[in-house]
Amino acid sequence: MAEKPFAVTPLLSRALHRIRTTPPRIIASPPTQPKRASVAILIRVLPSPHSQPSPQLVQPTLSDFFQLDWVKDPNARAEILFLRRETPLPEETAHSQARIKSRNEVHVAFPGGRTEPDDEGGMYTALRQTWEEIGIDLAEKDYLCIGQLDDREITTSLGKRLLMILSPFVFLQVTPSAPAADPIPSTTLYWVPLESLVSPVMPPQWSHVIVDAASRLAPKHSVALKLLVRALVGSMQFPAIILHPCSSLPQASNASPPQILKLWGLSLGMTLDLMSYMIMPVPSSSNKPEIKTESRGMNSRTSSPFAPSVMHLPYHGTPEGLRMEVVAPSLASVFPKFSYPDVNFWIWVFGKRYREIVRGWEASIRSGGVNDRRINWSGQALSTFYAAIRKALVVVIVARALGILFGLAFTGWWIISS
Repeated sequence: MAEKPFAVTPLLSRALHRIRTTPPRIIASPPTQPKRASVAILIRVLPSPHSQPSPQLVQPTLSDFFQLDWVKDPNARAEILFLRRETPLPEETAHSQARIKSRNEVHVAFPGGRTEPDDEGGMYTALRQTWEEIGIDLAEKDYLCIGQLDDREITTSLGKRLLMILSPFVFLQVTPSAPAADPIPSTTLYWVPLESLVSPVMPPQWSHVIVDAASRLAPKHSVALKLLVRALVGSMQFPAIILHPCSSLPQASNASPPQILKLWGLSLGMTLDLMSYMIMPVPSSSNKPEIKTESRGMNSRTSSPFAPSVMHLPYHGTPEGLRMEVVAPSLASVFPKFSYPDVNFWIWVFGKRYREIVRGWEASIRSGGVNDRRINWSGQALSTFYAAIRKALVVVIVARALGILFGLAFTGWWIISS
């Protein structure tokens, strides 16, 4: 008997219902840095080529949408929208400057941008920026605002300087078709099957993005100091997922080499936050192999499709304590490892507090993500992980300096004595 295809739509239904009923954690902007930004995470369900959905005169509710025949069709495909900017936004430049990449490697993000003084709130910013950048009006009846994910902090200088607060909003296209997007010339859109990010049958393809550590540690215009830092601490490798889009707009030229789309950094963190809502709570007892679900869009009882071997995050060579058995967060997935093993070792030595926060967030996800909502998990993970990095770099740089001085002294003694 042929194996049933993996169905992501029930998991999407679960996730969107949970996002709608879970209040997001809001981070207030400090007086010293009032800048904010918003992005739109847009999801759609494409009907099966063999189905002919009837026109909808009234916008369906979220529950009613997942009860529609064309949405429940096993051959319907859920997709998520990413984009590539020819000219990155200022906050993206500050976050990922001086990255080393091949000519055909491109990095993707979500539509959005900075909040303007006249904006009425974070969601208004997401609506305005999406319309201005890609020509999609999320205020139309074709789209439904599901809710907001937790606010995120955009920092630089290894977490020491706050650039702005970022608010992600999730939208769902509730019609089988919508007016075509009209992106600005410097922007390319990619619709990526959601199944390729969450399916245990074909798990995500992990890679990495290499960033010059000197770009984060040394002054921008100090060439000599950058060379010194680069020699002492090497480069950083940020985990990334290679995306395989099913369509793009505008279409790339056939003459150009195939592009490798990489999802990493803040965009990866927000994507994993979305995916974390798809995870089934772990049964409290081994005698309960099945888990009740929350939304009408799923069967009354179902088993979690996720396996630890599929959901392990890509920390190659990192101590086991930094790996998680669930898709959660950005907490463990968007932070880098260094090209020098001793730097990673000292980060692990000083990372006890960070690992405690990761375990706490993991417990929150396992229990359904409803406990400890007042805790700034991502913010605490960010500050404790980068604090461990700073301590590790001090130890490594001092050790390297002492080694160089000892080597010079020994060389001088050998020359004099001989």
